[in-house]
Amino acid sequence: MRSAVGDLLRHLQRYMLAGLITIGPLFVTWIVFSFVFTSLANAGLPVVRLLGNAIPGDWIDQPWLESVLAVGLTLVVIYAVGRVTSLVVGRQAFNLFETVLERLPVVAKVYTSVRQLLDTMMAKKESSQRVVLIDFPIEGQKSVGFLTRTLTDSATGRELAAVLLPNAINPTSAFLQVLPIERVTETDLTMEQAMSMLMTGGAVSPDSIRFTRSVDPEAR
Repeated sequence: MRSAVGDLLRHLQRYMLAGLITIGPLFVTWIVFSFVFTSLANAGLPVVRLLGNAIPGDWIDQPWLESVLAVGLTLVVIYAVGRVTSLVVGRQAFNLFETVLERLPVVAKVYTSVRQLLDTMMAKKESSQRVVLIDFPIEGQKSVGFLTRTLTDSATGRELAAVLLPNAINPTSAFLQVLPIERVTETDLTMEQAMSMLMTGGAVSPDSIRFTRSVDPEAR
């Protein structure tokens, strides 16, 4: 009897684990997709409802149709803003708008921080901003980060690194670590690969990554 129960438990454990391995990446992808879809829908929903009140009939009041129209409207607005700001006149207008925002006490800090974070994440590989690994939260456990710039210790002249560590799934929240440059592990990851790893909780990642520093100062 005990052998039969044990065999049943091992059978369930084996196939439950196989199911989790199969469904896990799909589940993470669904979470990310749901978050993006909901955010886009919430942004455009007020305008869609105003249009629904102005258009005769109740066909536009269907919840699924409202969500689809809201997402479509938001994407159109994002495209239009990108197209306009790519033009000379649009860039000048946007620069003027940013100048106004930077004069607002609270808004300026939030906007500037978010803008710098997004610029860092979208930076090209050939720029000084690159994907690195650092020991965080404890030594021996590596976290994916973006080296945003290098600094100098005013007391010793030692070279330091400013590394931004975005949170997985929600990379708009992050830690900023300042540490000696020799404690930073350079990687060959692109910004796109790093963002894919963060957004999917590691489910989408390269088959290999440079985990160990080429030259470990502590090993000298």
